[in-house]
Amino acid sequence: MKKPILLFILISFISCKQEFPKQYWQKGNLHTHSFWSDGDDFPEMIIKWYKNNDYQFIALSDHNTMASRDYWYKLKEKDNQNKVLEKYQKSLGDWVETKIDSNGMFVRLKTFKEYQSKLEDPNSFLIIQSEEVTSSFENKPVHINVTNIKEKIEPFKGNSVYEVMQQTLDEVHAQRKKLDIPMFAHINHPNFGYGINVEDLKKLNGERFFELYNGHPKVNNEGDDMNMDLETMWDLINISYYNDNKPLLLGIATDDSHNYHVKSKANSNTGRGWVMVNSQKLDTESLINAMEAGDFYSSSGVILKQVFQNKEKLFIEVEPKEGIDYEIIFMGYRKGSYNIEVLKRVKDNSSSYTFQEDDLFVRAKINSTDLKENPPRLGETKQAWVQPVIVK
Repeated sequence: MKKPILLFILISFISCKQEFPKQYWQKGNLHTHSFWSDGDDFPEMIIKWYKNNDYQFIALSDHNTMASRDYWYKLKEKDNQNKVLEKYQKSLGDWVETKIDSNGMFVRLKTFKEYQSKLEDPNSFLIIQSEEVTSSFENKPVHINVTNIKEKIEPFKGNSVYEVMQQTLDEVHAQRKKLDIPMFAHINHPNFGYGINVEDLKKLNGERFFELYNGHPKVNNEGDDMNMDLETMWDLINISYYNDNKPLLLGIATDDSHNYHVKSKANSNTGRGWVMVNSQKLDTESLINAMEAGDFYSSSGVILKQVFQNKEKLFIEVEPKEGIDYEIIFMGYRKGSYNIEVLKRVKDNSSSYTFQEDDLFVRAKINSTDLKENPPRLGETKQAWVQPVIVK
């Protein structure tokens, strides 16, 4: 009589496991700088770093340029100290073009189409065209990345930070409609120079993404005594968006890398923040569709094995490291509340939260005791953030 019971338990276990569909995590960084603006290395060298470090896609997002013109870059003394040309030639040989005149040594920067054709692999590594549209209002920086851009967008001027942002977003949506291609804008580092506040972001129409985590040491992810941290900002914006019947804002983690030769917390280095997109196909349209559907998570080091949601629950499983403790926190906005509440807190490698009748939207954060190897902020530990989901 025990065999049928055991068989039933086994079948139930298998059925339970089958409710989790296979996921295809594509790792990428959407905010990177090269010699085309204020980065300190050649595009190909930067791309090769990401390609060699298990990323599946990268967007070089230089300031107010699309890397499409003929440009001879003059080497500076700092470049010589970093041996950038020597490294470049050793890596790419005859691909490198140089010239010398009375003004110094020049190197031709390859255009987006050139370095894309050289280094992209359709089966394993994707290079996406991007621009960081860089403007300001009264010395407040207003920077917006545009992923999969095709026509350069000039920085706007306006009568407020909000107006500059909204004009940029409107231009992105107009280009997307005109060319009929997937593309999106994301608001960069709101706390950089404390240029963008939560009220500015609440008023926006058509914005779906912003940088929840940025690896540059000067972007103030954590805020200060006078300014809120980006995670609190995210929650307040989404309460406003939900109540105004707008799509929720989704949080991106990025490197915002500029410095590729000296690793230190004072420099903006690679490998500090990224997105993990659930997409079986590695192409721009599939990645953008998945991100706009919220089918991705952001990370500063924690890797997730599974993120699953249905009508009843949100389930998260961490890819654990030996000797590291994890905490999964489910947070949400509930009927009758004015704030985000902690709904469940579990110290484990996996957990699920069953949606309650009063839940309006729920997100998750994963903390760890794992110290970052090269953090922008001393003592920073690795984290991950799961996008908010509306409970229906």
